[in-house]
Amino acid sequence: MSRILITSALPYINGIKHLGNLAGSMLPADVWARFKRAQGHEVLYICATDEHGTPAELAAAAAGQDVRTYCDEQHEIQKAAGEAFGLSYDWFGRSSNPQNHRLTQHFAEALEKNGLIEERVDRMIYSIDDARFLPDRYVEGTCPHCGHVGARGDQCDNCGRLLDPTDLIDPYSSVSGSRNLEVRDTRHLYLLQTKIEPEIRAWVDAKSGWQVLAKSIAYKHLDEGLIDRGITRDLAWGVPVTKNGFPRPGMEDKVFYVWFDAPIEYIAATEEWAEATGNNWRDWWRLDEGAEDVRYVQFMGKDNVAFHTVSFPATIIGSGEPWKTVDQLKAFNWLNWYGGKFSTSQKRGVFMDQALELLPADYWRWRLTAYGPEHADSAFTWEDFQASTNKDLADVLGNFVNRIVKFAESKFDGVVPEGGEPGPVEAKLEADIRAAVAEATEQFEAMEFRKAAVAIRAAWVLGNEYLQVAAPWTALKTDRDQAAVGVRTGLNLVALFARLAAPILPFTAPRIAASVGSTDLSWPDAGADLLNVLPVGGKVEAQGVLFAKIEDAQVAEWSERFGGADA
Repeated sequence: MSRILITSALPYINGIKHLGNLAGSMLPADVWARFKRAQGHEVLYICATDEHGTPAELAAAAAGQDVRTYCDEQHEIQKAAGEAFGLSYDWFGRSSNPQNHRLTQHFAEALEKNGLIEERVDRMIYSIDDARFLPDRYVEGTCPHCGHVGARGDQCDNCGRLLDPTDLIDPYSSVSGSRNLEVRDTRHLYLLQTKIEPEIRAWVDAKSGWQVLAKSIAYKHLDEGLIDRGITRDLAWGVPVTKNGFPRPGMEDKVFYVWFDAPIEYIAATEEWAEATGNNWRDWWRLDEGAEDVRYVQFMGKDNVAFHTVSFPATIIGSGEPWKTVDQLKAFNWLNWYGGKFSTSQKRGVFMDQALELLPADYWRWRLTAYGPEHADSAFTWEDFQASTNKDLADVLGNFVNRIVKFAESKFDGVVPEGGEPGPVEAKLEADIRAAVAEATEQFEAMEFRKAAVAIRAAWVLGNEYLQVAAPWTALKTDRDQAAVGVRTGLNLVALFARLAAPILPFTAPRIAASVGSTDLSWPDAGADLLNVLPVGGKVEAQGVLFAKIEDAQVAEWSERFGGADA
């Protein structure tokens, strides 16, 4: 079995994440981590809160807290929300921890030794009324590329272009709203991406099997021409700027840019994990210390791809050190809310904590995986959520499990019955089931989550179709042995369906397995005996309603609370 390192885009610290954030990185990373673990691979899934930068300072100020206190609280909130959704992080770290400070400073100094860091006099926006420089999101204005009003000083959310605050048209302070601004000199460090553009392009060129979305975003930025990127900011909160292990003269009041230090946290969080568990982190990240056999997979939304295919590789490659780089980057499009964007800052859409107030996690996990924004933007609506949940989970999966288990309880003494021999109907079912399992496996291996969910659902449908044909309740009237074959086969399907469901439905799958006395949630091999797993005589016991149907009244209530088609 192989070693697989998985990271998902770091959730930012400024508030609990919405369903779009979940669908675009953390959830698919978790589903795939669970799938690979179920196959027997050694998986290390690392995530963390991204805690530096202007949004953290702004959010803390709005909450009336100092930044450290705010980040301490929000980290615990986000960690709890992830656990409640079943996100199986091996470690959930923090970019504000000492490990990330040390590694960020290390990379900066390695880059400078290689001639890739340059100190420059920069022209930055200064707010006279706020008496401070305004980096990044402290400035808002009109995007010079697409004309979007409300673009931020680091990136336009509308067109996705990376920006500097001085690029904005009609800028204003997001702290005070003041337009009493001027441009002043300030000294900053720049990462000379232009010097290593050929190496970055060659690195992207060498990545085979990447989806079009990820590579096209990388090439877009490369083809437009890389720029030397400022990697320090006039802020108090963040990783201090050092040189040779000491505060850098003239930059004592500056910190590293959040987008320089945040990706380094993938490595730093692994160090946190190792220190907490007694493991070795370096053999996951250093090619000269064992990481050459690691497969590294990243999951993220499309708005983060540029940083992870250009800027972070520039840091890693530019260091000249043997660090592990990503092998596969799985990018997702956006999950929209009735045609508009989910928004943390604007409180638009359903957020993770709110979702769990409405329904258990598996309802959401199925919807966001089986109908997620994988190859195009997708829209969340209450009506579609209701329809797909009721059909897939309640009618197809839940109905099948409860139907056959309850029948075994009432007519076969609550055990897996003996008697009879499988016939042509069972032989066809086995062939069809093997094909569905093989398809689900192939699609999961390819990280095609929607297609994998289609194959899993197809297996569930086969179970329902089999019961209609085998009809053990009818056979029981004349041939108990024939009925026993149908029941025994159906119960084995229940055990199989639990295994197929487990990566996506981690809370419900153990209940499904328990209904037939099983605890096996390993991923099934299409070539194995799938319909003769349960021991004859083994006890079965219904576990109650697995998935309650979503009613029209609930949809109406939720639409009123969170917005819907008329919002």
